[in-house]
Amino acid sequence: MAYYRRVGNVPPKRHTQHRTPEGGLYFEELMGEEGFSSDSSLLYHRHIPSAIVDAQPWEPPSLDVVPNHPLRPRHLKTHDLTQDWKAQDAVTGRRLLLGNDDVRLSYVAAGESSPLYRNAIGDECVYVESGAGTVETVFGALPVRQGDYAVIPRATTHRWVPEGNEPLRLYCIEASSHITPVRRYLSKFGQLLEHAPYCERDLHGPEGLLEVDGEDVEVLVKHRGARGGITGTRYVYPRHPFDVVGWDGCLYPYTFNIADFEPITGRVHQPPPVHQVFEGTNFVICNFVPRKVDYHPLSIPVPYYHSNVDSDEVMFYCGGDYEARKGSGIGQGSITLHPGGHAHGPQPGAYERSIGAEFFDELAVMVDTFRPLQVGEGGQASEDEAYAWTWAGGRK
Repeated sequence: MAYYRRVGNVPPKRHTQHRTPEGGLYFEELMGEEGFSSDSSLLYHRHIPSAIVDAQPWEPPSLDVVPNHPLRPRHLKTHDLTQDWKAQDAVTGRRLLLGNDDVRLSYVAAGESSPLYRNAIGDECVYVESGAGTVETVFGALPVRQGDYAVIPRATTHRWVPEGNEPLRLYCIEASSHITPVRRYLSKFGQLLEHAPYCERDLHGPEGLLEVDGEDVEVLVKHRGARGGITGTRYVYPRHPFDVVGWDGCLYPYTFNIADFEPITGRVHQPPPVHQVFEGTNFVICNFVPRKVDYHPLSIPVPYYHSNVDSDEVMFYCGGDYEARKGSGIGQGSITLHPGGHAHGPQPGAYERSIGAEFFDELAVMVDTFRPLQVGEGGQASEDEAYAWTWAGGRK
């Protein structure tokens, strides 16, 4: 995110001596993307950030997938996966729903604080369905609440700390690339433009620094393995990695709340790109928010039937009353997969019922992928197998 921030104690000039009150040196770490050619930040540590005293294998939650074959639309009930949320954390408790080589979609309801964690595969965009908490990071504390997207850059050491007596319900979008604001929303220098549905004022970075002390601290690292696979390592650091006294730059975790997205509407039904909020390599993230709908006198406000020629479409229903899906069994926490090669659209009756509507009170997060998605362990465990036949009145 090319939006400069400065927190804490940094020297006047980068890559120069930065001394402690006692006369020693702080240790400068450059965290940068694309091999020194893109966004970066400089962090100043009290201890050497590369020092480790142990490294052991760590097995991340299951990433096994099976093909969506025979090809069919699917409905996943994520809340069926979360009965034991009080004993789960937001990292090791994730259940993989859908995935391919570009992006993995997981769900978790957490009641426990997570271990320290670093995803070295790609950026994460985590949507908070409900609950509240803090993402403690090497950049500082990042409060999260219902409706927040938390965008966490690749290789950021962090942990999730739930608050209160309710589960912290998270929809986790893990990329194999970086996740950024939409390019068409940005100037050539990275400023969000006037036609963008949000601006820099809506983005919230870490608040303050943590400066935690401690010895022999474990960090779970998800990283690339053999033959393009994903594996994990458990590092032990001699001193706590949250020892940063200051940082500055354009690369850091931030939140954006879905309520700050300003919907783009028109006289007739607008296509899904008007709902886009972020993008990664070979996928996009969109959101559907409460909004006025089409105002042409002959408009049909719900979506027209459409064939996904180039993409698989995944919808996460996270609030309101989704007009086009009435009669399908979809509710709060549902996820649908409509794969490329399958024409889909409103449920029977929704087309006609929508005529004359002026406002839709619905909330959903959509991920469109440009390579086919396969079904993970969590997807198989939560599937409503009757969904594919609902357009035909339930007849298989």
